[in-house]
Amino acid sequence: MTQTSEQNLIPDWLKRRAESSAHNIALIFKDETLRWAELYDKALLYAGQMAAQGVEAGARVALLLGNTPAFVCAIHATAQLGVVVAPLNTRLTVAELGWQLQDVQPALLLYDAPNAAKAMELASYTICPILSLEELAATKPIAIQQTEYYAKDQTHSIIYSSGTTGKPKGVMLTCGNHLWNALASCLNLGLQQDDRWLAVLPLFHVGGMSILLRSVLYGIPVVLHESFDPATINRSITENRVTIISVVANMLQRMLDESGDSGYPSHLRCVLTGGGPVPRPLLERCAALNIPITQTYGMTETASQVATLSPVDALNKLGSAGRALYPSEIKILHKEVSHDGVGEILVRGAIVTAGYFNRPEETTQALAEGWLHTGDLGRLDEDGYLYVVDRRSDLIISGGENIYPAEIEAALLAHPTIEEAGVVGVPDERWGQIPVAVVKLRENTNVTEAGLIEWCSARLARYKVPKRIVFAESLSRNAAGKLVRRLLKDSLLKKTE
Repeated sequence: MTQTSEQNLIPDWLKRRAESSAHNIALIFKDETLRWAELYDKALLYAGQMAAQGVEAGARVALLLGNTPAFVCAIHATAQLGVVVAPLNTRLTVAELGWQLQDVQPALLLYDAPNAAKAMELASYTICPILSLEELAATKPIAIQQTEYYAKDQTHSIIYSSGTTGKPKGVMLTCGNHLWNALASCLNLGLQQDDRWLAVLPLFHVGGMSILLRSVLYGIPVVLHESFDPATINRSITENRVTIISVVANMLQRMLDESGDSGYPSHLRCVLTGGGPVPRPLLERCAALNIPITQTYGMTETASQVATLSPVDALNKLGSAGRALYPSEIKILHKEVSHDGVGEILVRGAIVTAGYFNRPEETTQALAEGWLHTGDLGRLDEDGYLYVVDRRSDLIISGGENIYPAEIEAALLAHPTIEEAGVVGVPDERWGQIPVAVVKLRENTNVTEAGLIEWCSARLARYKVPKRIVFAESLSRNAAGKLVRRLLKDSLLKKTE
């Protein structure tokens, strides 16, 4: 083996963790606890059973599983086999899932009981075996060639982007991507002996999967939750002595509402908040309660975080997503003159995806000149701190003025009656586009459209004030909790047809 090839290798992280921390807790799920040695044994069992079903190294395995220990075991089993894992979004329709199956062409689709009906319908989209967890468990395992090392450039997972702007793309993430992301996060947030990371984000999403992989590398337990319920999560933080939790802004807001702004125990040292810019009113609310909110910026293409605001900067850089995590780089591309310093966010570093599965042209375009073109808009201040403004595709241009929906949404969310807010641009003969807001009210509150427009007028430039406000029971969000403005816009346009 040459020195170059040796430098390209990563020791099997689960095996090493099981050897060094065999009896330490790896996973807490309801009343179930798994230790590292047990998790490793289960992963090897799953791997042997998958191999018995004909899955070979280099193939792809699709998972249609919820947030359960089975998902955790399956993720590690595929790595043991040298197989690429493709976790599927369980909230998608059969047609949407079918499209992804046809794209990724797996050697096996594994599903659990809650997803059985969808799995049966997916048989018409693929020729691969479709197995339930029970059928896999009944499979007699065969011996496998145990993994000793992973190559840094070896594809570990294909995670489909949320598709906020159209058809999802399969983002290929390597073992090196995941390793560097975990190390970068640790260098920023630190690592403590009693750390426990609560995972409630979907594990099929990069934000959820990254927690699983970090836990192996860090040697800390994951407190896993099947679904998000504010009261349950708040209780778990206390009872399970959670030190770190990953959420999106809407989830955190609901948690605070449920707790009555009573704050959290001192052992909770980090509330990692991503999925889009965090509204300033929510940041200020957390600051008043001494909640250690850490705003972060990342995406599937960067294996999760690429910039994170360290806790010590949380107050003096309120609203920032922080600086680029080591050893990544961030720069702003100005395609045109911008008086506010806003441009497209570009990222470079070891965490950046190798590309999109079966999409060579889109890969070349996204990774032009060695930088990932994120499609997000932002600015860097004089200290190099990133402020994420919005998605380029969501930008509203009204009468020649650039309007960022997130800015209007933040103004609306500061109103005491508003629980959720989304803003989109709709066509207008005079201005080209005008901003229209969709809002969901808090329970037992009331406000008029005129009242909200007056509220915005006192806080925003005249051209930014929504020209119309629509009240709704719910707002369109994807599985990661991100607002999908494209669907809001489609709904509004249909109502005006």
